Amino acid sequence: MSSLPWLTSALTQLHQQQRDERLAHALLLPLPVADGGLVLAEQIVASCLCDNHTSPACGQCRACKLLAAGNHPDVYWLKADGHQIKVEQVRELCQSLAATAQQGGYRIAVIQQSERMNQAAANALLKTLEEPGRNTLLLLQTDIAGGLLPTITSRCQRVNVQPPTIDMVANWLQHPQLSSAELAWSLPVVGGAVALQQALASDRLMQLRQLKAWVEQSFNEGHVAQQLADLKEDNVFDVLKLVYHVLLEKLKQPGLEPFASAKVAELANRVMQDNRQLMHMPSVNYLALLQSYVIEYKRLKF
Repeated sequence: MSSLPWLTSALTQLHQQQRDERLAHALLLPLPVADGGLVLAEQIVASCLCDNHTSPACGQCRACKLLAAGNHPDVYWLKADGHQIKVEQVRELCQSLAATAQQGGYRIAVIQQSERMNQAAANALLKTLEEPGRNTLLLLQTDIAGGLLPTITSRCQRVNVQPPTIDMVANWLQHPQLSSAELAWSLPVVGGAVALQQALASDRLMQLRQLKAWVEQSFNEGHVAQQLADLKEDNVFDVLKLVYHVLLEKLKQPGLEPFASAKVAELANRVMQDNRQLMHMPSVNYLALLQSYVIEYKRLKF
């Protein structure tokens, strides 16, 4: 049913609910984009709009062809404008959903990374969630389900879908040049299985391998490698995630004393906390931050 096997069960259940006319008007999709959250949304949209009512969608009917061309008039996609989904965007979406469906079926809105709605935007969505209108379907994809207001989640049916396990990802990718050790660090760094597949198909994974080597060099030599000092801003968060995973790998070194182990764990936790906070800051003194990690690790002297 799906090119992503971890979606199959959820899609089967939702299609049966649709056939039985039990499909909720608002669905919460708690699956990150990097693990196929948008793929799930796309397949739900396609199945609901398909004129032949098949799952997966037939791909041949008028509705499927309109959708494939990106021209279906009854489907609305909403994502963040910058770092947030703003109230004006949600109000415009709700106005569009109030109109009559041009194709006579569902009117569907997909809100990508819905946790990015600010409070005003979330409040603007509440009325549509409470009184959606006939044949209206809202799909709220989220990377962080806990980031949504309870007033939003309580009005949605949570789709039973889980990110794939590392074994599922390995079996799905079947990539001969990706070792289990490399999968263990690269999967969380890129964010999920779909993102890792894309990284393997491009030069992104090769770039991450090189960045990781420079991070390891920095910790081993006690100063930031010159290549990291000259890094582009786009790679900053990749490096911070790699610092975290390199520190986790150092925790597994044989013979590491309990005190040193505790200190490395504290440093790793600090890196992850910094990473989360910096995502919401306009500018970062990245080099000073990276140097502070290297210096703190060097002070442990083990």
